[in-house]
Amino acid sequence: MIPAPTIKVKFLLGLFVIFAASFLLLNHFIVQIIETSNEKIITQDLIGLKKNSSVYVKQAFMINHFGNDEIYFRQMAKDVVEELRQVTSSEISAYGVNGELVYASAGWKSLNTAGDDLDHALNGKTSYTINYTDSAAEAYYSYPVVIDGKKVGILRFAKDFSLLYEQSRHILDFISYVTIAIFAAAFIFSYILSRNITIPIVKLTKASTEVTNGNLDIRLSFRRKDEIGQLADNFGTMIEKIKAQIGRIQQDRDRLEELNRHRKQFFDNVTHELKTPLTSVLGYAQMIKENGQTDEAFFDKGMNHIVDESKRLHDMVVKLLELSKETSDQEAFEPVLAGRLLQDVCEGMKFKAERYRKTIRCEVEDGLWVDGSEPKLRQLFINIIDNAIKYSFAHTAISVKAQLVSGRVHMTVANQGEDIRPEDLAKIFEPFYRANMRKSKELGSCGLGLSICKAIVDDHQGSIAIRSADQETSVAIELPYTKPKRGHAE
Repeated sequence: MIPAPTIKVKFLLGLFVIFAASFLLLNHFIVQIIETSNEKIITQDLIGLKKNSSVYVKQAFMINHFGNDEIYFRQMAKDVVEELRQVTSSEISAYGVNGELVYASAGWKSLNTAGDDLDHALNGKTSYTINYTDSAAEAYYSYPVVIDGKKVGILRFAKDFSLLYEQSRHILDFISYVTIAIFAAAFIFSYILSRNITIPIVKLTKASTEVTNGNLDIRLSFRRKDEIGQLADNFGTMIEKIKAQIGRIQQDRDRLEELNRHRKQFFDNVTHELKTPLTSVLGYAQMIKENGQTDEAFFDKGMNHIVDESKRLHDMVVKLLELSKETSDQEAFEPVLAGRLLQDVCEGMKFKAERYRKTIRCEVEDGLWVDGSEPKLRQLFINIIDNAIKYSFAHTAISVKAQLVSGRVHMTVANQGEDIRPEDLAKIFEPFYRANMRKSKELGSCGLGLSICKAIVDDHQGSIAIRSADQETSVAIELPYTKPKRGHAE
């Protein structure tokens, strides 16, 4: 398959065709104009020659008192021819009315005197013809000599116009050379311009082909500020936006895959967590149904187990509902004094801490306002402090602090207890994930509390992190600080 011609070839070929056609048309019109001008000059010159020679012949007839007979014209032909030859610088010949040569100047015989002008003169008309040779142009001019209304002979002039045609040829050559020079300059300029345009276009074409083939690491750099440079800049910007968009798509894809994995894991965990107590409840209920109340000890043990597992199922369902609500509801926020709310929760949790033989120390700055939901924030603080109470050593203090740091409300809850393994910390906010499985199960944990806390913090555009080392576990929560509106008191 023959490749299509490039833009540069088309451009230069079109320019050449346009110039060639323009040059031929211009040359044709210039030749026509020069020939017309030459004809006018020759005609005017010959008309003047006729007037002067006619006056001279009439004066010669009058001076010599000749009549208007052809015989007298033949007698004076030599003198007239020689005199007019000197005056007009032309070769001259005289003819009778029948076309017979009467007398010719000395240089007449060396001339190529062929032409139709003599025949027209014999018919009573004035006429001229031009004979061209390689380097000469001669005009032959014939007209009948009329004296008192009677034709007495014919005068024929041979005038050299080689200089006129040579000048015309020089003018035409000069115009041709100038035209060619202009074309050459225009062609060179067009060639440079075409390269200046087509080379970047070729690079852009190759770059777009690379992008089409999936290579987004292509880079173009043109040091120019014109439209081509702007096009290259826009192309580069487009590539960057495509890369960014593809990156976002890949991130969204990975996030969706991760969400799908979490969803599957979540439902697997829900199924497992619900199935285990239900199986236990169903087993004890079946055995109680079969044995009845014959074994009171077994009956009491089974009923207590059914009640405990039912409570755990109830708590799990409530937690699931809370988690679902936190991840779906988007209620309107309002300024909340988070510091005072945290103090109230600490006061309310002191009784439970004392039951577990632990204490709570609370240090909170004033004026810690955040935009949020007071019920959700209260639940967040309760869950965090409740975990600290459950998983800390007996006879230890739980430290709760809140302060404003770099425009954000920073809250920490720290307790002394068993370290959480790093692999557990990485998954601790996942639903149904429980570190220290044995102890948490004993305390009735279903692994949803921290998931709910994470959802509440995310809903408030904050962050939550847990660190555990050297038998100390701390939960750090950061929420955006907001200035209180008028009408909100401390």
